[in-house]
Amino acid sequence: MEIWWKCVRLNRMIENKKDSKKFYITTSIAYTNAPPHIGFALEVIQADVLARYRRISGEDTFFLTGVDEHGIKIAKKAEEEGREPKEFVDDISEKFKQLAEVLNLSNDDFIRTTDKERHWPTAQKIWQLMVGKGDIYKKKYRGMYCVGCEAFLKEKELIDGKCPVHKKEPEIIEEENYFFQLSKYEKQLKELIEREEIKIIPQTRKNEILSFLDQGLEDISFSRSKEKLSWGIPVPGDESQVMYVWADALTNYISALGYFENSENFKKYWPADIHCIGKDILRFHILFWPAILLSAGLPLPKLLLVHGFITVGGEKMSKSIGNVIDPFALVEKYGTDAVRYFLLREIPSTEDGDFTYEKFEERYNADLANGIGNLVARVITLATKIKDQNEKIKITIKNSKLTEKIMETKAKYKIELEEFKFNEALAKVWELIHFCDRYIEEEKPWENLEEKITVIGDLLFALGEIGQMLAPFMPGTSEKISGQLKTLESKPLFPRI
Repeated sequence: MEIWWKCVRLNRMIENKKDSKKFYITTSIAYTNAPPHIGFALEVIQADVLARYRRISGEDTFFLTGVDEHGIKIAKKAEEEGREPKEFVDDISEKFKQLAEVLNLSNDDFIRTTDKERHWPTAQKIWQLMVGKGDIYKKKYRGMYCVGCEAFLKEKELIDGKCPVHKKEPEIIEEENYFFQLSKYEKQLKELIEREEIKIIPQTRKNEILSFLDQGLEDISFSRSKEKLSWGIPVPGDESQVMYVWADALTNYISALGYFENSENFKKYWPADIHCIGKDILRFHILFWPAILLSAGLPLPKLLLVHGFITVGGEKMSKSIGNVIDPFALVEKYGTDAVRYFLLREIPSTEDGDFTYEKFEERYNADLANGIGNLVARVITLATKIKDQNEKIKITIKNSKLTEKIMETKAKYKIELEEFKFNEALAKVWELIHFCDRYIEEEKPWENLEEKITVIGDLLFALGEIGQMLAPFMPGTSEKISGQLKTLESKPLFPRI
């Protein structure tokens, strides 16, 4: 059996090497004004699924995540806690690094915008290219600034005089800043989006942006006075100003690849194939970021995958309400793959979703403990009994209906996954799990193990295929299934709670 598995994996490795095209995927960089919550966990897990899937498919994959550490909001938060901004962000950034480990992410890099060696040179070089293009100019400005959004808002965007996202009145800021001629790129951006040279998933988000563009774009303030905000990257050639947080943060996607040095990684992986982001920062990524790249003369990202928000019991997560869900505590209680599974299965990939502990435990018991966990335990236990009787099991598929079901599942799984429908891809795998359960009940292999040895072989083969399909979603579980198939030693995957 050990030799058989080695041969299977060797063949897959050879097949995967036939096409080694590159694939570069990023998450947004998390804002370090607060510790991680499950909203960001959803985003990084989605990106990890795609990164793992592309690697399994043989693509040369680079997966980036990281943290955004500058801006007014962070400076104010550090001041409230009586700490220096750098000390404050160091602590929060470490938590996001730990989150990557706790969630078993396969990221290749973790970028920090306070990194003066890796990030700052790129941010400042892009600024200088934009100046050279004539796209940066200086003027006095008075506007309404939402600290939560780190953006100026228009009067028509407010609801009852407040930011629609953060429910707070914006601050009035009046100072002389540098501006970026975003309006210059309005027509070009609209054409790029309409032609899907930058694709937006889902279509509803594309429609929203095109409607927004119909209202016209204004130039944007691209710096802050150092007297009022010293926490940021200095504007090249003007020490009295620091770069606007989004002018700084968006360049992380190329600074991490070594753009400043024109590194091999940058030449190999840029442009990004997918930016995974939340719907609240879509405008920055589909308007500001492409316009910056156009100004700097660089290629544009190919696709934005936009997820929704996670509510808790139907309410927005809020510290004041006390309903913020800590992903660390969730993993500690239920396990990494249980958390990954719930977020990928329960939350539609590009829509809002809801979390409650009741929903979580219902999914856990029904799908994990009684679903995949029970199937693996039953099949491995039966196989162990055969092994104990010194009977040899051939892990080959004999049953035509099961063969057809496996092939059908793999085909549908691939379609759903490549359309970013993570919940639907998992649903297809669970249909196969239920099919296997019915196959066991119909064949009743425990009644005559010697005569039903081919049934056990069929089921072991099916488990191998299920384990492979789970690899991008639940890598730890996939490895455990593989391990139990090798040793035929049954160990609970998901103890019932």
